[in-house]
Amino acid sequence: MKKKTKTIYSAWFLAPAVIIFGLLFIIPTVISLFFSMTVWDLSSFRWVGLQNFIDFFSEYSLRIGIKNTFIYAAATCVLKVVIGLLFAVILTSKIRTKNLVRSIIFFPNLISTVAVGIIFSALMHPSKGLFNEVLGFLGIGGINWLGDRSIALYSVIMTDVWKGVGVATVIYIAGISAIPKDYYEAASLDGATSVKQFFTITIPLCRSSINSVIILAFIGGMRTFDLIWSMTGGGPGFATDTIASVIYKQYAAGFYGLSTAGNVIMFLLIAVIAFPLFNYLTSKEVEV
Repeated sequence: MKKKTKTIYSAWFLAPAVIIFGLLFIIPTVISLFFSMTVWDLSSFRWVGLQNFIDFFSEYSLRIGIKNTFIYAAATCVLKVVIGLLFAVILTSKIRTKNLVRSIIFFPNLISTVAVGIIFSALMHPSKGLFNEVLGFLGIGGINWLGDRSIALYSVIMTDVWKGVGVATVIYIAGISAIPKDYYEAASLDGATSVKQFFTITIPLCRSSINSVIILAFIGGMRTFDLIWSMTGGGPGFATDTIASVIYKQYAAGFYGLSTAGNVIMFLLIAVIAFPLFNYLTSKEVEV
C-alpha cells in the first residue's frame, strides 16, 4: 500500500510536464497531420487525403527544396564539426591570446541571424560588395555570390558556418577541458606525438561533444529558414529554396494545406534521420 501511494505521489510531479508536452506538442502534431490532408482556409476545409504530399514531391519547385535542405544540412554539419574541432584544439593549447580569440569566434553567434544575412548580402553584392572589391584588388574577377544559381546555396552555407561555428567550438572546448591531463602526460612519456594524441585521446574521449555538435548542426540545417530568406529569399529562381522557405512561400500564397503537408514532411525527415543517428552516435561514446 505504501509503495502504491509513493508511485501515485511521484506521478503528480510528472503531470505538469506531461500536460505541457501534450498541449504544446502532441495535440498540435495531430492537428497538423489532419490538416495536411485537407485543403483549408480560416473558415472551412475539404478532405483530399494524400494529394498534398503527392504534390509536394511531384512539383519541381517543391521537390528541389528537399534536395537543397539535405545539401545544406550535410554541408553545414560537416564544416561546423571539423572547423569547430580545429578551433577548439587551438584554443585549449597554451597560446597567449586564446581568450581574445574565443571571444572573436563566438561573437557572430550573438548577432541576429537576419542581421547577419543582411550584412553578408551587402558584402556579397556583385558590384559594390567588399568581397568583390578585395578580389578586384588582387586582380581576380568579381563573383556573383548570391545571383549565380550554381554557387548561391554554398555562399549561404559559408555564411551559416561563419555564424554558427562558435557554438560548436564552445561545446568542443568544454569536452576537451574535461579530459584528464594524465592521459596526455602518459602518452607523451610513451613517445606519442601531438597528432597521435589528437586521434587516440582527444577524439575518442571528446566523442560526446562531437555527437552533440553533429546533432545540433544537422537539425539546425534541416530547419534553416531565416538566413536563407534574408539573403536570397530562396532565389535566384529556386536555387536556394529549402523545405522551410518553400513552406513559407506556400503559406504566403494561400496554399495552407500544401504548406502544412510540408511541415509534416520536414518533421518526419528530421525524426527519421535524427533519432537513429543519435542512437548510433551515442553507442560509440567512450566514458572518460
